[in-house]
Amino acid sequence: MTVPATTTTDPRSRTDGLGWVARAVFPDERVVLTLDDPPAGHRVVARYAVVPSVDRARFLLPLGAPRAMAAALLSYNALRPPKVRAVRAALGALARAGAVRRLPFPTLTVALPDGVAPADALITAQVTEALGGAPAYAALGVRPPDPNHKPTLQLFDADGTPRGYAKLGWNDATRALVAAEADALRQLPALAGVPDHPLAPGLLAEVDVAQRRVAVVDPLPADIRGVPVGAPPELDALLAVARRGRPAAPARPLAGSSFLTRLAAEAARAAAVEPAGARAVAAVDALAARHGATELEFGHWHGDWVPWNLGRHAGRLVAWDWEHSAPDVPVGFDLAHDAFQRSVVLAGDPVATAARAVDEQLDRYGDRLGLGPARRRAVADAYLLEMWLRTWRLAAAGAGWNPALHPGLLDLMEER
Repeated sequence: MTVPATTTTDPRSRTDGLGWVARAVFPDERVVLTLDDPPAGHRVVARYAVVPSVDRARFLLPLGAPRAMAAALLSYNALRPPKVRAVRAALGALARAGAVRRLPFPTLTVALPDGVAPADALITAQVTEALGGAPAYAALGVRPPDPNHKPTLQLFDADGTPRGYAKLGWNDATRALVAAEADALRQLPALAGVPDHPLAPGLLAEVDVAQRRVAVVDPLPADIRGVPVGAPPELDALLAVARRGRPAAPARPLAGSSFLTRLAAEAARAAAVEPAGARAVAAVDALAARHGATELEFGHWHGDWVPWNLGRHAGRLVAWDWEHSAPDVPVGFDLAHDAFQRSVVLAGDPVATAARAVDEQLDRYGDRLGLGPARRRAVADAYLLEMWLRTWRLAAAGAGWNPALHPGLLDLMEER
């Protein structure tokens, strides 16, 4: 829902990242957001420092609890790049000393009409109620508008103790991702004793309100450390995710598998509404013709296995962002995804270069996953098709096309 500005300084009227986050987190028309004083008949329920400025906003930091503000800036800095870590550390020190209020950061005021309870109008209040009702302070990062991004509320007690992270789905695409992650996290506690299986945040609560789907998860351990982006893939953990503590599943031909059936059905749905979908149908047919007789092991995958979604705590691997997790995919998909995303995201490579990185990684490590040469090629080709279909699913749900992947992936699959 597009919320009309109730004052000339309501950030929800903006088209930048601040406007996007404000609209997503404060959709109720009764909520007044202003960079000035609220109108008469309204009471202030929260204030945020807009850092560093309205036009270049990067953070909304809760005012009124210096320790909570400091914790929002200092928590998990070991997971961040050095430059970002340095800026947040400096701001965190100022926040801890109570000095941020004296800096020239604009203040965003959240107000409600007299008589309207916060839990009736504020997502932040409803999330707090879902966590037991004790007061909590929310901090928000501000990113450029993107229909695939999900605002995340960092929730802290007044003393800076982390309460949880709330990921907010606000359109069809992001609501589906938040729901998928919640479903995955509900299943993972049963795997805690599986050797080499990564730890994952627990699911604390789910909230559905104002066409928003919110999943609240445990905070990560305070002393967690990131996995270096150049580290080799965690093969034992990948297999633990794929097999869930069970022995290797018997290999089955790709032809006739439920996986290939799903790809064909999704490609057909894409073709019904999107001109490029016909190319996906052809790609599924080509995959079946080329690799139909290849026998593969099928299992689960994390779905976004990349170094920036991994950390280490107390000698254990920790994985988060399970929103693309799914069963019944060829074992090796997470290994392929790791190579593909490192190439596209970190190096900025075109998809053809990223596909070569997938081939090279599967050639290097595939034997550890039971992948001989024919299986490696089948896994790589099936993964690239899966990625285009993911790109289409997000676009069809309102996220728009990812220009780094479309139409490049279709071109690449035809060339391969």
